Amino acid sequence: MEHEVYVPFPVGTVRQALTEPERLARCVPGAQLDADPAPGVPEGRLRLRVGGSTITYRGSLRVTPRDGEPDAFDAAARGTEVRGDGFAELDLTVRLAPDEGGKGTTLSCTADVRSGGRLAAATDDAVRTAGRRLLERFATTLTEDLSLRPVAAAEPDGTDGPAAAEAGAGPAADGADPLLDEGALVDEGALTAEDAEDTDDIEDGLAADGGREPGAEDDPAEVTGVDGPDADDDEEADGLVDAPTRSGVFETEIPPSSLDPLADEELGMPAEPPAEAAHARRTMIGRSAEEVDHAPPRGRYAPVPAPDASTASATLRWAAPAAAVVLASAVVVGRALRRRR
Repeated sequence: MEHEVYVPFPVGTVRQALTEPERLARCVPGAQLDADPAPGVPEGRLRLRVGGSTITYRGSLRVTPRDGEPDAFDAAARGTEVRGDGFAELDLTVRLAPDEGGKGTTLSCTADVRSGGRLAAATDDAVRTAGRRLLERFATTLTEDLSLRPVAAAEPDGTDGPAAAEAGAGPAADGADPLLDEGALVDEGALTAEDAEDTDDIEDGLAADGGREPGAEDDPAEVTGVDGPDADDDEEADGLVDAPTRSGVFETEIPPSSLDPLADEELGMPAEPPAEAAHARRTMIGRSAEEVDHAPPRGRYAPVPAPDASTASATLRWAAPAAAVVLASAVVVGRALRRRR
């Protein structure tokens, strides 16, 4: 069987995607992978619809690059029926070819299928239709997967060679942290010299500012504790101590709680809000806790009253004598009719 499918991605991207076994198994429609598959060989179940029946196989898939052809792959799938003694073996050759614009890839597939059991009992047309449908759905799923999970960056010319391998094997591939690389570190001496120059400029500007003394409270050097690069810890501590203090978090005045009944009185507000405000608040928020606790539910959640037992007893009081009178009258009428005859 031969068939062609189209994937709207460059050849390099599709080639790299075909080398990822997990991605391939994830893109096979109807496949359910095992929790812990073997490395490089996905295993699991595959539901295949052929004709009017569905066959479930359990097997594995292996995809390897073809020797001598960089844009060709060989796929070998082996599976046995979950229910029955049938089997299916697939040898698939996939060749990649770019389209005219180079933005898409055409996959030319040549398949050789050997089967036994339910698949062998199906007609050749049904098997070919199922195979083509499987390849087309695979191409669609692969396109969606590449859109959601792009592959690593390939070479500009679309070929994967030693340059791509060297690009992937950077400092991070050797186990080195790129943040700790010597080239990524900043020269501490240069930063120290720049800081010293900035500090000198600040001190010159403060000295040129008229009317300010070194011990003034609004001296930026004392407020921020900025000193030269050679200043010791004692001078920095003195600058921090002389800085104006602010009220800390624990010294900030806390407003009275809204749950305090005396809070409104302390703020000069009336103890009880007007009736209109209470009614509006109850209307917006709902009934108060006391009303909810003591009032019975309303609406469709209201309890249904039990039927009145007195009505039934009153009915029995007059219905029983009436029934007895009717029965006696029927007996009397019946006897009178018999006598006339």
